[in-house]
Amino acid sequence: MEAIHHTSVVIVGAGPSGLALAIELGTRGIECLLVERNDRVGYAPRAKTTNVRTRTHLRRWGIADRLAELSPFGVDYPSTVSFVTSLGGAKLVDIPNASNCDPTPTPLYPEHGQWIPQYKLEQVLRERVETLPTVRIAFSTEFVGASQDENGVYVRLRDLVAERDISARGAFAVGADGARSRMRDIIGATMTGTYGLSRNYNIVFRAPGLADAHPHGPSVMYWQVNPAMPSLIGPMDEGDIWFFMPTRLEAGTSIDTSNAADMIRAATGIDLPYEVLSSDEWTASSLIADRYRDRRIFLVGDACHLHPPFGGYGMNMGIADGVDLGWKLAAVLQSWGGKALLDSYEIERRGIHMEVIAEAAANHALLSNDFWADGLDQPGPAGDALRSAAGERIRAAKEREFHTLGTVLGGRYGTSPIIALEPAGDRKPANGSYTPDNFPGALAPHMWMSDGSSLYDQFGDGFTLIATPDAAGPEPASCENDAAALGIPLKTVRITAAEAENRYFTPLTLIRPDQHVAWRGTRWHEDILRSATGYLPPIREPAPAESHLHY
Repeated sequence: MEAIHHTSVVIVGAGPSGLALAIELGTRGIECLLVERNDRVGYAPRAKTTNVRTRTHLRRWGIADRLAELSPFGVDYPSTVSFVTSLGGAKLVDIPNASNCDPTPTPLYPEHGQWIPQYKLEQVLRERVETLPTVRIAFSTEFVGASQDENGVYVRLRDLVAERDISARGAFAVGADGARSRMRDIIGATMTGTYGLSRNYNIVFRAPGLADAHPHGPSVMYWQVNPAMPSLIGPMDEGDIWFFMPTRLEAGTSIDTSNAADMIRAATGIDLPYEVLSSDEWTASSLIADRYRDRRIFLVGDACHLHPPFGGYGMNMGIADGVDLGWKLAAVLQSWGGKALLDSYEIERRGIHMEVIAEAAANHALLSNDFWADGLDQPGPAGDALRSAAGERIRAAKEREFHTLGTVLGGRYGTSPIIALEPAGDRKPANGSYTPDNFPGALAPHMWMSDGSSLYDQFGDGFTLIATPDAAGPEPASCENDAAALGIPLKTVRITAAEAENRYFTPLTLIRPDQHVAWRGTRWHEDILRSATGYLPPIREPAPAESHLHY
């Protein structure tokens, strides 16, 4: 008889979103099986930006410092993006501190971004998963199919090493199996949007001496603005390993390991003995699934959303999917979360995905191909004037792409069934900037406490109630008593008036396990927690007095 592995959650795919989901579940004591068809994680050298929000999750999981240790050039390496006519040519403009990688502390977030290959991040995530006793990883195991009933999901698998069929039974299953998701097909979801915005290549190569062969100084990325081969190029890892990404190629152009080195020479104007390690074609598209769930089966990451990789959102957004779904599945499995908690996953994340897809598509609309002008590479005053003008155009058009806090930290769950409603409506800034506030659905404003610790470090694993000195005497205790009676994990954190100023505009703020605001107000009542955990419809609260808001 075929053996069946019984667990709570079966996760198909051990990329960043699947690993994040496994960590979120495992740190909460939930049993899960993580299935991966490859024999390890981290094959493809894809994303290179781990943004401030992802690193904040890593901090919560206790592994942010571990990722910093693996930084190939050190966390102090300047995260400058340079626009040049070519790597060997003239500078047009620098955009410093891309993705907020500067490690200098700021009150806006506890962890800076980091420029590091995705495979190293996946290594750190896998190491954390392997410390969790309730998580089992099955490598070299292929997903074959799944069926579900009212009690759970039956998942059919294939052990590629032993060449035998195996099965798993879980209360829930999650497809974290990427852009070609088979789990998406199982639930009958369809990707809609625009396919084929551009053809591009990702080439990884070794180039000893290249860092010293150009005049532009250290940067994480150089956008090459020239008609020969408009592209992006930059250092990727130790051992003189670089990436080269020709963009928006014309039909018929083909790049492989036989001709990539010549194309690198043409684009950079620097003749070195380049060793091409890999050459992969990829297509930029803007696509989103028409649904993320069928009863007990969910989708996360690229399985339900795809967009051009300009702005550094994709991998990070998949990790955020895993976090959002993870705490909600844990709450339901531990019997302190209701039906609407799982319903909220698609509602909350889809709204964020739509915003990010639009932002990434706008970034993709202007590539290095679009900034070329005849004479841009000519010496002398006339060329200098053209380069100066081009630099100003580039800065105006592209700076938002690399300074992304408005998108990374400013996303809000405005229509969620588990977020309190306020009649004043959402006052989110429309210009892409980020202003922290405790509006329901927003990320909880961060701050450094008087003792030098991060406010986020004070939060509990479940809900957190932030109380200012204006909180009426019995209100925090009432919240704690209600949480205990309902079996909801909750911790109270008291902050001073100075710490609350311009961040926490109400005496009480209820923070979810994922650090988003569920409710804010003055008077506590039991329905607040029951609504935030999916047992009651959204509650409606009066907006705080206008004089207390500083948007």
